[in-house]
Order: sequence, then C-alpha cells, then structure tokens
Amino acid sequence: MSTLATLDGVSRRFGDVTAVDNVSLEINSGEILGLLGPNGAGKTTLISMLLGLRRPTSGSVRIFGNSPVDAASRRFLGSTPQETALPDTLRVGEVIDFVGAHFTDRTSTAALAEEFGLSELLRKQTGALSGGQKRRLSVALAFVGNPKLVLLDEPTTGLDVDARRILWDALRRQNATGATVVVTSHYLEEIEALADRVVVMGHGRVLADDSLQGILDRVGVRIVRLDSPDPVAVAALPGVIRSDAGTYFVSDSDAFLVELVRSGLVFRDLTVRGASLEEAFLALTEIAA
Repeated sequence: MSTLATLDGVSRRFGDVTAVDNVSLEINSGEILGLLGPNGAGKTTLISMLLGLRRPTSGSVRIFGNSPVDAASRRFLGSTPQETALPDTLRVGEVIDFVGAHFTDRTSTAALAEEFGLSELLRKQTGALSGGQKRRLSVALAFVGNPKLVLLDEPTTGLDVDARRILWDALRRQNATGATVVVTSHYLEEIEALADRVVVMGHGRVLADDSLQGILDRVGVRIVRLDSPDPVAVAALPGVIRSDAGTYFVSDSDAFLVELVRSGLVFRDLTVRGASLEEAFLALTEIAA
C-alpha cells in the first residue's frame, strides 16, 4: 500500500472563519475513504485543496508527491464536485469523448457508458437529461482517464435509491480495478455500504479516523428498543445516556437489562444492537460541539 495524497498540518481560513483547522491526513492506495461531517465541517474545502483549487493558509498538501497546483500532478486524479455544469447542446457521447481526449490513457466511451449505465443515453443531448442522469454522467467523467485517485464530493445527490445502488456497484468495481476513491456524502448508508475507512470531520477538524467497524466501536453505546407503558421511568434507569420514542442509548446493555428487570417495570418486544454509522456519527459530532 502506497500513500497517494497527504495533508500535513493543513489549515484554511476565509477571513475570520477557519474552514479547515490543522488537519493531517494520508490517503492510501486501494481504499475507499468515506469523509463525513455536517454542513460547514470543512469537507468540501479539504477536497478543493486536494484538487489544487484552493491553497492552504498553512501546512502542506501533496498528491503523488507533488503540489496539486502543478498540472502534471493531477494527471492521475479524477473528481466530481458538488456542482457541475454540462454543455446542453452536446450529446452524452460527445462530452465523454471531449473529456477523454485530455488523457493519453483513457477508458473508451462505450466501456465507460456501460459501466455507469449510460449506454442508452450516448446520443442524447445533455440538456435533455434528468438531474439524476446528469449526476451519473458527471461521476462517470471522473473515471474516464483511468485515474489512480478519485475525489467525489456528494456524488449521488439527486439520485433515487435504485440509481444510487447502481452507482455504488460501479464505484466498487472501479476500486477493485485500482482506483482509490474518496467520497463525501450526506447519505450515511452510502458510506456504510462503500467505505472501508471513515474520517469524521467537525468544525474543520478530524474527529475520528478509523475503519468502519472501528468508528462504530468507538462510540461505545448499545441501542435497546422496547415497548413499555412507563417510558419515562425506563429512561431514568442507571446507564441510559438518552432516549427517543422507545429507543434507549445505553453505555452497558447487560447492566441496563439487569436494572430493568430489578425495577419491576413492565416491558415487551425488547431488542439490543450496536450503533449504526448514523448514530456513531451523531455521537461523535455531538461530543465535539
């Protein structure tokens, strides 16, 4: 495994606002890295510095060992930003051909269209595409040059559930054939489905950097669901961190169940599970707030 990109003590300020605050991070070959954080956490600013679109106020950014500002260092870099614009009068196939012409080693238009479910749209003008089809094309263009590293900022925004899953399958195949992928998303199930490493950001800082399972384990809470005629009394039992409509977040599920039985409270339909990525994400960002 080699390091494709690094951020070393990187900060980026806009006037009095610090968007990225002393972030150090390595992106390694072969991984799908999920970048999570609420709006304003610094995700998009971090991506823009990796792309060379913004310079850090302090610290250093390197891709493939060089500054991302240098065009040569971006030859093996693909990206899809949050906002993309496509020429309305060009056909889908023409757009792919135009972008592909900038690369010496490119994926054929037919192969790329097949990979991302665009084959039936190749002769259609981009101005006639739906929002979801435009988004799928924008993501496909990030892979036309056979990149080693791909940065995707909210890639499935505007896609329905089926279209998202088609795109997930394509991203997994691209990763399996050698592309390292960094993806930001507001769909936590997307990161759970794709990423083997998760970085959680908040207030411009890295709050956690671990494997997906490591992030889930780090929260250290268990989720107990049960039906009781006296939910207030259940929520008042020792070990309950917080509760929400019959769901109880507890630090130790075994100890909680002992207290529940001892209390004599009536309950039924009890289940216990670990935290989901969404719950882990919320817990980490609440701690940092």
